Amino acid sequence: MAKRSDTLETVLLAVELLRRIPRGRKVTAGELHSQLKDAGIDRDLRTIQRQLEMLSEHFEIERDERSKPYGYRWLEQAKALAVPNLTPQESLLLQLAEEHLKNLLPPHLMKSMAGFFTQARRNLGPESTARLEKQWPGKIRVVATSQPLLPPKIVSGVFDVVSEALYSNRWLHLDYRNSGGKRNRVEVMPLGLVQQGPRLYLVCRYRGYDNERNLALHRILSAEMSTLIFDRPKEFDLKKYDDDGRFGFGEGEKVRLTFRIERNAGLHLLESPLSSDQQVVELEGEKLEITAMVVDSAMLEWWLRGFGDAVSHVRRGRQSLAKSTLTP
Repeated sequence: MAKRSDTLETVLLAVELLRRIPRGRKVTAGELHSQLKDAGIDRDLRTIQRQLEMLSEHFEIERDERSKPYGYRWLEQAKALAVPNLTPQESLLLQLAEEHLKNLLPPHLMKSMAGFFTQARRNLGPESTARLEKQWPGKIRVVATSQPLLPPKIVSGVFDVVSEALYSNRWLHLDYRNSGGKRNRVEVMPLGLVQQGPRLYLVCRYRGYDNERNLALHRILSAEMSTLIFDRPKEFDLKKYDDDGRFGFGEGEKVRLTFRIERNAGLHLLESPLSSDQQVVELEGEKLEITAMVVDSAMLEWWLRGFGDAVSHVRRGRQSLAKSTLTP
């Protein structure tokens, strides 16, 4: 197969750089170099610097030379450049994706998409003619199933380091204070990042242990990423970990739950069952008897208590699963 010409390679690099130069903030050649490397485009830093010098001469791109490293950004009055141009539908999808993925992706990946997110917002801005797409975000809402709470504050820089270590499979050195106020310095293997309501949790293993723990990100006082890489455990599955009730403050123990509930209070369980094997028996006196295999947990107990006197005759038949350790 013939190699691409140097001219084509140069054009493709220029296009990728134009896509990633933001509007409203500056980006350095080093940051763009990292973004391109993450995207599988390996060019040396000096090549990127030369390209940026050329692009700033021929496009409406500001080059800030007041201090090194130089910063680059599109001028505010510059016309949006889209390569390829985002359709209104693509802009809408990106706008929604930015909102819901900002706490679930490593910052460097979010930054690599910054140009697209900016373009999407601009395409759906006040001057946009995409009337229906502009209206859509105001037509949808994800609502809370419990009392809404504000997210706890996370120490500056902690999320960036934790998510980068998780992405790169690198050990983490943490200064962590648990819910009881006890403070420890620990070395952990990051395995997953989970958002539960307004809170973020790191699923990890402590050095020398083979069980998982959940660490609240807002209780991490400082985080440092190690240069040491680990092999991700093949047996660990974050979905199964969640399915086993590890975020319901349980220990992975399944039970056959049976209880009676007043029909009006339990009607929603006919539409949204507790499990795929749920069985329902209609009793006299407008009551239902529900039987389902569920994970036993504090969350289950809170849920049952929330019905007050409408629930009675609660029984649990136990079936043990493999356990793991939860850290409060």
